[in-house]
Amino acid sequence: MEMNSKILEKIKNEVSKVVVGKEDVVELLTVALLSRGHVLLEGVPGVAKTTIAKTFSDVIGLKFTRIQLTPDLMPADIIGSVIYDQKLSEFRVRKGPIFANIVLADEINRASPKTQSALLEAMQERQVTIEGTTYKLDEPFLVIATMNPVEHEGVYALPSAQLDRFIMRISIDYPEKEEELNLLRRKHVENTENIEKLKIELSEIYDEVKKVAVSDAIFDYIYEIVSKTRNDERVRLGASPRAAEHLLITSKSLAYLRGRDYVVPDDVKELAHYVLSHRIIIKPEYGMEGLSKEGLIKEIVDGIEVPK
Repeated sequence: MEMNSKILEKIKNEVSKVVVGKEDVVELLTVALLSRGHVLLEGVPGVAKTTIAKTFSDVIGLKFTRIQLTPDLMPADIIGSVIYDQKLSEFRVRKGPIFANIVLADEINRASPKTQSALLEAMQERQVTIEGTTYKLDEPFLVIATMNPVEHEGVYALPSAQLDRFIMRISIDYPEKEEELNLLRRKHVENTENIEKLKIELSEIYDEVKKVAVSDAIFDYIYEIVSKTRNDERVRLGASPRAAEHLLITSKSLAYLRGRDYVVPDDVKELAHYVLSHRIIIKPEYGMEGLSKEGLIKEIVDGIEVPK
């Protein structure tokens, strides 16, 4: 599967023409796309969340839309509505921005719960209903929802049941010194380098990812990790069975991108906190003592014997 690892390198190389660094984020977005899952992207303003999402979409040659979520945004503004066309004297369907391959839902926690639910229902069902008629969404279909982790005013918290629909949560931090210096140098000299749109047959890749082998030992390993989050006395809500499914499929996608046709324990270990951290709730008393979700998951993973 040597060619598969080259696909990832090509994507990274093209994205890097626009985005400085963030190769790990690009790899995780590729894993999510091959796993047919949606991503929660966390980061303060100005760390290139929108640029990464749009460039990633452009490189793969997919249709991209951006939805700026606000408290007054209605479900119809996302999924679409039926309008009356005066010129034709008839009603017609106006499809909303959800009809794209990669949809950036900017600041999802600023939308009202009703609008959040409409978006998340589309993510889950991969279809929307407009005035009683059901419309299939485009394939591939990836929602990248962004959140500012430090903002608490004027936002609506996403319920656990909705968070569970995201296959991964990815945090984007401030760039390292050299990355930020390179960014400043690029801004100083206008960058006119064009990205190359890669020809990637995603339907064929989906089929190949399904064929990636998983041993009984890996199944047990995934179960042990997920079940430990439910049985830990410091946890109020553990990871769901859906979380285990997501950890499995993302591990298969990562193995594929690394050029293997089988999953190894390191695939699972590498993805565990991205897949699980947004699904668990730590009891307040332990959170006040400084226990983080990422720290807890690392502790759980490190405490489980790695299968041979």
